[in-house]
Amino acid sequence: MTQVIILQHRLLHYRLAFFNLLRQSCALRGINLCLVHGEATRREAIKKDEGSLPWAYKVQNRVWELGERDIIWQPFPAALREADLVIVMQENRILSNYPLLLRRKLGGPKVAYWGHGVNFQSNAPTGLREQWKRFTLTRVDWWFAYTELSANIVERNGYPRNRITCVNNAIDNEGFRSDLMAVTDSCIERLRADIGGSAIGLFCGSLYPDKKLDFMIAAAEHVRANLPDFRLIVIGDGPSAGEIRAVARSKPWIKYLGALRGQEKTPYFRLADVIFNPGAVGLHVLDAFYAGLPLATTLDAKHGPEIAYLKDGHNAIISSDNVEIYSQRVIRVLKDHSEHARLSLAATEAAKQYTLNNMVERFIDGIERCLQLPNHR
Repeated sequence: MTQVIILQHRLLHYRLAFFNLLRQSCALRGINLCLVHGEATRREAIKKDEGSLPWAYKVQNRVWELGERDIIWQPFPAALREADLVIVMQENRILSNYPLLLRRKLGGPKVAYWGHGVNFQSNAPTGLREQWKRFTLTRVDWWFAYTELSANIVERNGYPRNRITCVNNAIDNEGFRSDLMAVTDSCIERLRADIGGSAIGLFCGSLYPDKKLDFMIAAAEHVRANLPDFRLIVIGDGPSAGEIRAVARSKPWIKYLGALRGQEKTPYFRLADVIFNPGAVGLHVLDAFYAGLPLATTLDAKHGPEIAYLKDGHNAIISSDNVEIYSQRVIRVLKDHSEHARLSLAATEAAKQYTLNNMVERFIDGIERCLQLPNHR
């Protein structure tokens, strides 16, 4: 049976459903999918975002801490040496990737990258690390790009388009959909009576500087100056939580609720009218889509590749990096019910496109096409 291996330096909990579905789909097509993963580094462990799968190979990574960066060596199980294809994350810091790239040229298994194409959060996009990433970008047999934005970056750097699979990165949001549907009208009315206001903005995510939280508060103040009945709800935790907590104490119309998960957070998505997220956006855009809410962000933030899912004026608001312009566009959507309904409908339609099942189908299609390429041997 054809054998394909995916290497992850740590196994994130939100990937468990994806790997289970992908393994099942591969088996139906005569492909044995093996997952090899290590565990979080000391600095990553505080995120508490790991999961486990009984069928995966767990190995002990070696980690070197160099300043603020972790360098990783992930062992490769000897039992899997005869693989036909190895899929690795496109990360400079994973040193164990480089012997695989060399073995590929010497008759070893095919190698594919799964990644962004660039580091979207880099403070030095023209620096040596990004130059090295571009240099190694074309040294593989196949590319699994997170989104169309990543696929375009890979192609612009000289990689053939016919060997790029745009997987449209997604997570299992069916539980979130079910939770949304379970929220009753009486629950919404109780929340509205408790929070007050007839226009509600919602932020839900990690609280850290790249989220542009000062910008968000300033924009919310502009909105409230025009709509006195406006309220901003903030859900989340992180390094900047103290700042939000302090602002909420001085501005009672801002409601900081801390970290909420699952059924705890879904009523607020039903209550909200718009998602405030002027800073970096990532996979959580799917929560906005599933809730049928327009998300308001800015052009110049350090977005993840999922920014490709947002279309300005169609299913989202993507403003220039200006508080007044951002807030005026939000105000217009909150005042114009037909405009709000149009954006909300487009967001709901987008949720049907970016699903876990669609991601699995795209991924396995890329695996099969890669396996059909002539072998280096």
